[in-house]
Amino acid sequence: MAFSSPPVRLWLLPSAVLLIGSATWGTLRYPHLPDRIPKHIGAGGVDAWTDRSIGSVFLLVFVYAGTTILMAGCAELTLRVTPLDELPHSDASPFAAAQATSPLLNRPSSRAAARRVARALLLFNTCIGISFLAGCGILWRSTPDPNVPAWLFAAMTLPLLAGTAVTIAAAVRGRKR
Repeated sequence: MAFSSPPVRLWLLPSAVLLIGSATWGTLRYPHLPDRIPKHIGAGGVDAWTDRSIGSVFLLVFVYAGTTILMAGCAELTLRVTPLDELPHSDASPFAAAQATSPLLNRPSSRAAARRVARALLLFNTCIGISFLAGCGILWRSTPDPNVPAWLFAAMTLPLLAGTAVTIAAAVRGRKR
């Protein structure tokens, strides 16, 4: 996908590195994994198991690849939206005033605001990748241990919260100006 703004393309690089790194790590770990791997991690640790297969081992990698494509597309669409400051004046068209003030549209106020939101979306995707990487660390252990370290919840939740906060802040800031 070719981005409208080349500098935004660089913000996709960390996600690509995480995706390639996790796929490589999983490929190297696959032959050493036990026959049964964690399927679900509950409050008390691993509470469901599944047989080792390409789909079960690489599920988080596949989901992250899809999320990366989705977030890259959302960032691109954000860059392609006409910002409020570039919309025609209300006297030029009878629909322009309604288009500019519609509560159904979350338009950025300027091109700069659109770039900030696009970068925030790609940063959020990187945070999702970091969270999934922590999950892969548990999924790809060499022994079928039902115990899960206490830090896992924080390691998977904190990057998601940070990415969400940055994205919301960028969207709100871009809407106010």
